[in-house]
Amino acid sequence: MKKLATTTALALGLATGAFAQEKTDFKVAWSIYVGWMPWGYLEDSGIMDKWADKYGIDVEIVQINDYVESINQYTAGQFDGVSATNMDTLSIPAGGGVDTTALIVGDYSNGNDALIVKGDGNIADLAGKPVNLVELSVSHYLLARALDSVGLAERDLGGVINTSDADMIAAYATDEVEAVVTWNPLVSTIMEGPDAKKLFDSSDIEGEIIDLMVVNTETLAANPNFGKAMAGAWYEVMSLMAAGDVEVLTAMAEASGTDLDGYKAQLASTEMFFDPAAAVAFTSSDELPKTMVSVAEFLFDKGILGEGAPSADFIGVEYPGGATTGDAGNVKFRFDTTFMQMAADGKL
Repeated sequence: MKKLATTTALALGLATGAFAQEKTDFKVAWSIYVGWMPWGYLEDSGIMDKWADKYGIDVEIVQINDYVESINQYTAGQFDGVSATNMDTLSIPAGGGVDTTALIVGDYSNGNDALIVKGDGNIADLAGKPVNLVELSVSHYLLARALDSVGLAERDLGGVINTSDADMIAAYATDEVEAVVTWNPLVSTIMEGPDAKKLFDSSDIEGEIIDLMVVNTETLAANPNFGKAMAGAWYEVMSLMAAGDVEVLTAMAEASGTDLDGYKAQLASTEMFFDPAAAVAFTSSDELPKTMVSVAEFLFDKGILGEGAPSADFIGVEYPGGATTGDAGNVKFRFDTTFMQMAADGKL
């Protein structure tokens, strides 16, 4: 991610300008995670096609195996939307100058992200030890919050080793790796090991790691039917999941490399917003701006809030109703409840 500002700067003209027009074909990227499995199901089941047809458009949903790479490709203009967390949206596309809107607030991690060590020990025992994680991702944020809870900082560790989510399980199996921070389904797989011990997880920082579907703001403004189709399809699947549809849940479980019980266990540590009204309420709450200020401060401290960012307020974040945090003159990240509210009102 550190290299992103320079590698994507050349693409910003394309990513921010070329999409400000009406069009009929859209591409969205997603990666494996319990709360994002519905996007794969939407594509495979034909539900996305059904809603896209309703609005006279075509939406292709593409799985990308590397999470960070999926966001990089969105930032470079190769996709109209991508599944991402609030933190990674702020640091990568918004930090890179691509105006981005949270179209759907799908869930927040309530135990799906975790700090795991081999054998006994506690968080304080990490002093002097290396920790493997996807550097500058929500895993890095979770580690910082965990260390802070016992009065430690990253400088007290034996280093942070950048490890792709695609390589995490294999890395954990090696003797050299002593501790990892990652997310489900990787957490569930690692915790199956007899020596794995969870020290801290996202339930300890409830509501701070938020899982989104974000889209290019100019694309959405020029093509509201894109937002309607995406929200309509998403909440159709949410209603099936909320009803406990075994066929739907099993398909998602298998696609994520687990069985029905394993997927249900992951859902148990995920605060899914099956009801669009619940998503609207969460997105409109007074807590969200506080969370985003905390995230911005973390990113600035790590030097990844945007190239040359002079302060943690460098990027403006807009919330429902028009309130902002950060620089109101440089808003690049927007939480918009318009389409979630339409779903709640039955107007899609």
